[in-house]
Amino acid sequence: MKISTLIFISIFFILLMFSITTYVNYKQSEEVRSNAEFLSQSGNIVRQSNQLQRNILYMERGLKRYVSIRENYLLQTIDTTSLENNSLLNELLSIIPGNSDQLKRLTEIKNLYNQWFEEFARPIMKIKAAKDSVKQNFSILHIENSLIEDSLNHLLQQAFRELVNVEYANRLQRRTILERSEQQTKLVSISLTGLSIIVGFVIAMFLARHISKRISKMVNMANNIAESNYNVQVKDKSNDELSELSRSLNHMSEMLEENITLLKRKNLELDQFAHIVSHDLKAPLRGIDNVISWIEEDYLNEMPPKLQEYLQLIKGRVLRLENLIQGILSFARIGKDLNENEEINTSDLVREIVENIPEKDGISVVIGNNMPVIHSEKIPLSQVFANLISNAIKYHDKSKGEVKIYSKENTAYYEFFVEDNGPGVDKKYHDKILIIFQTLQERDSFESTGVGLAIVKKILDDRKEQIKIVSEPGKGFVFSFTWSKI
Repeated sequence: MKISTLIFISIFFILLMFSITTYVNYKQSEEVRSNAEFLSQSGNIVRQSNQLQRNILYMERGLKRYVSIRENYLLQTIDTTSLENNSLLNELLSIIPGNSDQLKRLTEIKNLYNQWFEEFARPIMKIKAAKDSVKQNFSILHIENSLIEDSLNHLLQQAFRELVNVEYANRLQRRTILERSEQQTKLVSISLTGLSIIVGFVIAMFLARHISKRISKMVNMANNIAESNYNVQVKDKSNDELSELSRSLNHMSEMLEENITLLKRKNLELDQFAHIVSHDLKAPLRGIDNVISWIEEDYLNEMPPKLQEYLQLIKGRVLRLENLIQGILSFARIGKDLNENEEINTSDLVREIVENIPEKDGISVVIGNNMPVIHSEKIPLSQVFANLISNAIKYHDKSKGEVKIYSKENTAYYEFFVEDNGPGVDKKYHDKILIIFQTLQERDSFESTGVGLAIVKKILDDRKEQIKIVSEPGKGFVFSFTWSKI
């Protein structure tokens, strides 16, 4: 299975778990809302039922008092209360769900109330309009007796108690169901969340181990390749994205092995070719130089000045070609010779190099007092100093000049400077003079192979060091290069 597919399935599963958890919580919130609405409605039913019950009791007491004291304001209060009772009954009928036992009980209460009102309350309320005192006294007496023995009020109170008790029981049942549902919801939510976390952790650990282990193999392979061990392979039997990368790395290793082997063979052939060609070229050059020397020894006085000039020109070209061959060989050998590190007093090294360079009238060399003692390879450092110093002296164009060699210490490396007050060169030519066979003067006007600074650049590049040039026309050169302490 591909890693992307495995990650997709893992994320989908975790999202599914959280979606189920969210759905369960949503249903629970709906149930809580429904229960809150039920409790609110139940509270209204209980409150209005109690109010209706109190109103009926109030009317009953009012009627009894009216029978006793005959105060008309009591009948007005009872009449107002009866209107309020009708409103309460209508409101209760509207909020109690249809086809429920509570609705049947409320209907029974309504019927009992209407019966009580028509048979007992209304006749008393009509006494006020009667003019016959005998009839009035009779009616009052009849009603008093009826109120004492009447059982309708008892039935009403019993019906109210049943209504309220059932409502309280329903509320208690709802609360019990809600608490049970909350417990179940908490259990389901915690279980699903825990399961999601565990599954996510297991998948993450599996992917981390699965991927990191295989990546570690690839890193080891890359390190082996960096250490020039190209005959390495990564064994991967899976069939995913990392398997494709492993196959690509294996193919790359194979190609590197082939190309490096081919490159080594070509380099060996080039080295052999360079030595053979240089040997074969030097032999005839020495022969030409010997012949010219013999001609000068035997016929110098007999040759016209022009012929002598031509012979000197030939000798100069022979010398240039011999130096060029030697420079090419030196350039080709850079980085191939293994030199051991040794303690080097750079001040003594530079002084020895200056002594072996042909002097030029009017040019003085100054060696700084801050030249360090370092532990490094002597031969490549000598080549760098020798080429920079010899160039500074050779190309100096003034009758009196100075070449300075000094250094500056940094944290991880030394920086050496070779400075002169010679001709200098425009900034656009700074890169050109570091390229092999590139010179800024005509070869016929100045003997130069164009290899010296190229050798410097190659030695420093081979050791990952830096070289900088600061120069302007007429203001000389400042060559600076770094040399690591380790």
